Amino acid sequence: MRVDLFDFDLPPERIALRPIIPRDAARMLVVAPASPEPLQDRTIRDLPDFLRPGDILVVNNTRVIPARLEGVRTRGVNKAKIEVLLHRRVSDDTWRAFAKGAKKLQRGDTIAFQRGDTIVATEVLENFGEGEVMLAFPLGGADLDRAIEALGAMPLPLYIAGKRPADAQDSDDYQSLFAVHRGAVAAPTASLHFTPALKTAIAARGVEIAQITLHVGAGTFLPVKADDTQAHRMHAEWGEIDAETAARLNAARAAGGRIVAVGTTSLRLLESAATAAGKIAPFSDETAIFITPGYRFKAVDLLLTNFHLPRSTLFMLVAAFSGLETMQAAYKHAIASDYRFYSYGDACLLHPAP
Repeated sequence: MRVDLFDFDLPPERIALRPIIPRDAARMLVVAPASPEPLQDRTIRDLPDFLRPGDILVVNNTRVIPARLEGVRTRGVNKAKIEVLLHRRVSDDTWRAFAKGAKKLQRGDTIAFQRGDTIVATEVLENFGEGEVMLAFPLGGADLDRAIEALGAMPLPLYIAGKRPADAQDSDDYQSLFAVHRGAVAAPTASLHFTPALKTAIAARGVEIAQITLHVGAGTFLPVKADDTQAHRMHAEWGEIDAETAARLNAARAAGGRIVAVGTTSLRLLESAATAAGKIAPFSDETAIFITPGYRFKAVDLLLTNFHLPRSTLFMLVAAFSGLETMQAAYKHAIASDYRFYSYGDACLLHPAP
């Protein structure tokens, strides 16, 4: 499909630079294409009203790491400042990363990252072009994790980081209530709206919450630069659904419950693990699934998600789920109604297209 079909104009003032407090006070646009009232203005606290006993919410329990690092490349007597965003761990001591100034990097170059008293020198193993490199660290495992924690800054998306620097508040704001397993370089933002009170209200409704893990990579949020969706290459992300969770999800659906994906990351992992018959299998692998209109959803019945960037793979995904014309109308309504957009913004609850 033509990528320009997924474009829209967003006034800059609609981009949220901080989350609303408390988190569950965020607005929620309910999008139900087959309903007599296809658009409803509600809040996240109303979410339980749209759930049924026996439904099961699926959240992504990945934890964001401080993946933005600043360093100096050395080659002989020449030096250059380099900023990298780690986006996918390849091995115990190796990461793929996007680098500002990547054209300056060659195989064998050394980049010294420093913050305070912590200094770690890495080697450039490969320059893949288009700003992406492979970095080898002299540390591995938990030692490397601790070094990244000491060296890095929270990897806020560019539409926020371009307007203000990350600060200590973001260390809490950019983690969800479910964040456990370290490895993401972007937050599963639909989960940012959840509070203990909302969890209690959902449980009182007779609805379970299941947890899966997808380590979100920065590539997921990059705009599509190709003119046609078929020419776009997705970056792979690692995910896991254990056997017990898969069995719970299948049992809930077999009993008439709905699977409600909290976030596009949860949906992408569920659809990657689903069989053609709609059963969810245990999964532990990378996925580079790219969902565009025409895709037939197998595992997910409802989707809670934030508002996404124009021309992004995520806006294509929601257009596939609820219909392109429906989502164009929903976003037009949201902009006119002063909804807050993107990672720290408001949410929408999407029902599938008929």
